Amino acid sequence: MEDTKNGYRVQQYSGPVKRYCQTLDLRDNPELIAEYRRRHSREHVWPEILEGIREVGILEMEIYILGTRLFMIVETPLDFDWDTAMTRLSTLPRQDEWEDYMSEFQLVKSGMSSAEKWQPMERMFHLY
Repeated sequence: MEDTKNGYRVQQYSGPVKRYCQTLDLRDNPELIAEYRRRHSREHVWPEILEGIREVGILEMEIYILGTRLFMIVETPLDFDWDTAMTRLSTLPRQDEWEDYMSEFQLVKSGMSSAEKWQPMERMFHLY
């Protein structure tokens, strides 16, 4: 079983990929955070959202949580263009509706797109 102490298995690819790391804060309310987690469970996440993520070229997406802080890792092909993909994602079925559906939990302004909500993080260290 994967967990915080034993680590998380990652996808393997036949070649190199790019990684994007982003963060977003949730409202400091345990009930809201529990509901946010529930809405992201396999049973409750909308299939159109998962299909859209794949359709724009994202290979993998993981979201981690600590308290009210979310950390998202996105892996893509090397030729992936973030701005182009996010513009396209915002036009796909139910995407705007999903962003509104999630915004009540997030410390964001209403009506923001996913690309506006999630803030890119700077890699300040790596060990290869």
